[in-house]
Amino acid sequence: MLDAALRKAGAVWVVVDEHPARLVWTVWRAGALWVAVGPDEQEVPGLSDGVRCQVTLRSPTTHSHLLDVPAVAHRVEPDEETMAALAAARLNASPRWAEVYRLDPA
Repeated sequence: MLDAALRKAGAVWVVVDEHPARLVWTVWRAGALWVAVGPDEQEVPGLSDGVRCQVTLRSPTTHSHLLDVPAVAHRVEPDEETMAALAAARLNASPRWAEVYRLDPA
């Protein structure tokens, strides 16, 4: 169920420590959520390599709460396919990220 739900999610809420939740565009690949962040891109306060975070998925139609998933963030250098997938997920903007994180469900 987790795999199917996250595979369909284009955006999720991410919370790190006591920071406010942020809605971010993501891509589900290789059993993890990939998120691109940076000053000219979406920001996730507190997100860094090795940090624990919480991912919240809401229904795309009703916006009701579906599930919470604890995850661990890993800063990565994405391969070309992942970079293309991240760029495609940003339908209304050209990618300008500074960092890419892989959020592995814990």
